[in-house]
Amino acid sequence: MPPHAQVYAGDPNGDAKAQKAFDVSRRNFLALVFCLMVGTAALPHILMRYYTTPSVREARQSVAWSLFFIFLLYFTAPALAVLVKYEVFNVLIGTPFDKLPAWITNWAAVDPALLSVSDVNKDGILQLGEMKIGGDIIVLATPEIGGLPYVISGMVAAGGLAAALSTADGLLLTIANALSHDLYYKMIDPNASTARRVTLSKALLVVVALLAAYVASQKPADILFLVSAAFSFAAAAFFPALVLGVFWKRASKWGATLGMIAGLGTTFYYMATTQAWLRGLFGVTGPVQLWWDIQPISAGLFGVPIGFAVIIIVSLLTPAPKRETQELVEHVRYPNLQLGKA
Repeated sequence: MPPHAQVYAGDPNGDAKAQKAFDVSRRNFLALVFCLMVGTAALPHILMRYYTTPSVREARQSVAWSLFFIFLLYFTAPALAVLVKYEVFNVLIGTPFDKLPAWITNWAAVDPALLSVSDVNKDGILQLGEMKIGGDIIVLATPEIGGLPYVISGMVAAGGLAAALSTADGLLLTIANALSHDLYYKMIDPNASTARRVTLSKALLVVVALLAAYVASQKPADILFLVSAAFSFAAAAFFPALVLGVFWKRASKWGATLGMIAGLGTTFYYMATTQAWLRGLFGVTGPVQLWWDIQPISAGLFGVPIGFAVIIIVSLLTPAPKRETQELVEHVRYPNLQLGKA
């Protein structure tokens, strides 16, 4: 078994195969970090929260605080995993079965599929191969592993459920409002009344929720891939348009539209041709061809630069935005300036 404290797979000082494994592991780690970082900046349900601020100045303060708390989440989650792994490898393993901590018995009684131990070789000492622990139990059992009361695990579970519901309702509202307002009202029926738009938004919310529940019931992949795929899609579809839309007045609506389509399409194409469930869904039978050995979980790495390139090229080939639009962009960047009159 490789050292449990090793950062990447493989060995940078080993043979050619070990060096390649090390490079591929490090490359995929950096690609995933990039997708999580850029995807966080473009997550729709987070951007929706900023609409509640009354001014640009307060919106920027809200963004700063949001990024701070997101940093705490991203920083503490890996640290928590490392601490639990250290506890298991250096304290739990090698302990006699009659001296195992109480949390082993408690959580094994909750669900043996999540945690179970058995003295296979009958030596009375817990070995690594004699313990089965599921990834879902790590967060819940950590408070008790650290010596906190058992009730803290319940509070952690309630907090996780609240966070999941908060994320889900934000995403549902974003999708339903985008379809009812941006698509239906702006493009299909500009004369639609407010009551009709609200009714359509509520109906679409239910439809999107049922569709999401159906996709989740199919279990296309583990939760890690699904979450990271969402970050990759958000990064490739929204991040280039958001950045250039704010910091480049020459960006046009056609450039933003085609850039989002190109970035999202590239990311989806890469996932559809490399991820097992999507390959089966679309009937892809050819061999899996990874680009630079990047796993499909980080497909947004390719969609983001393509999105930037398409927005820039199309914007330069199409007419510049109106003066009012450029002044609005300038006002967003520098809110103290007064908007001029056309």
